[in-house]
Amino acid sequence: MSIKRILALATFAFASTVTSAAFAHAKLQSSDPQAGSTLGDAPKQVRLKFNEALEPAFSKIKVMGPQNNEIPVTATTVDKADPTVMTAPLPPLSSGEYHIQWATMTHDGHKAKGEVTFKVK
Repeated sequence: MSIKRILALATFAFASTVTSAAFAHAKLQSSDPQAGSTLGDAPKQVRLKFNEALEPAFSKIKVMGPQNNEIPVTATTVDKADPTVMTAPLPPLSSGEYHIQWATMTHDGHKAKGEVTFKVK
């Protein structure tokens, strides 16, 4: 194999690795309440754990209730000790299905959003 070919392959491999890392987005690793869960008691807060550190100014949690009504969430916070965790306190919830809608941005500027659904008996 020629030196030019080896250098070309090495450059391609390196560029592929760097490009993959640059296009990474925050992914939800876990949630409390868990996605798809049915709870006997209503949760007092939402806790979302991601695979990357989040930008607090661009991270929010919105909760929709059983009649597709927005449930007031007073404050979404990113944990200072663990910036991969976002939380929001919840008011008392009645029985029904709830949708946690989240949106965030990571330190590298990539935005991500998603939804977690749970039920209260």
